[in-house]
Amino acid sequence: MTQEKQIVPTMCRGIRGATTATENTKDAILEATREMLYIMIRANNIIPDDVASIYFTTTVDLNAEYPALAARQLGYYDAALLCGHEMMIPNGLPRCIRVLLHWNTTRSAKEIIHVYLREAKGLRPDRKTIPEIPESEIQKVLKDLDFNSLKFDPDGLRK
Repeated sequence: MTQEKQIVPTMCRGIRGATTATENTKDAILEATREMLYIMIRANNIIPDDVASIYFTTTVDLNAEYPALAARQLGYYDAALLCGHEMMIPNGLPRCIRVLLHWNTTRSAKEIIHVYLREAKGLRPDRKTIPEIPESEIQKVLKDLDFNSLKFDPDGLRK
């Protein structure tokens, strides 16, 4: 009797992380970003060839360096990297660096370890603290929705 190996599909999963820089300097931004990435990489056993892309954002008070440089310093030469600024939310966390790393893996979403460091530890709310959507709001949206209108019409014939 032979045992069949179960084939686990590779999926592109997102890994989130956030940290803060001590000040708006090249060294502080790179140090904080390297620390966050290094912990994400070690906690999830990520190798550079499995990374599709990494998107970095900073709050607008950080502009002395691109945080993506830290990924290059850690050996991520071939992954697509992009930097941008976060939305300016009143009372938002200052000097914050966030990352969304797209990783090709066989792990399930629940097995992913997201990393929040320094002052950014409080950014990841517990799922139990996320406010529920009132049932009446959901019913209101669904009441007049025609799901057929959402289907792609490549010929433009649907009205």
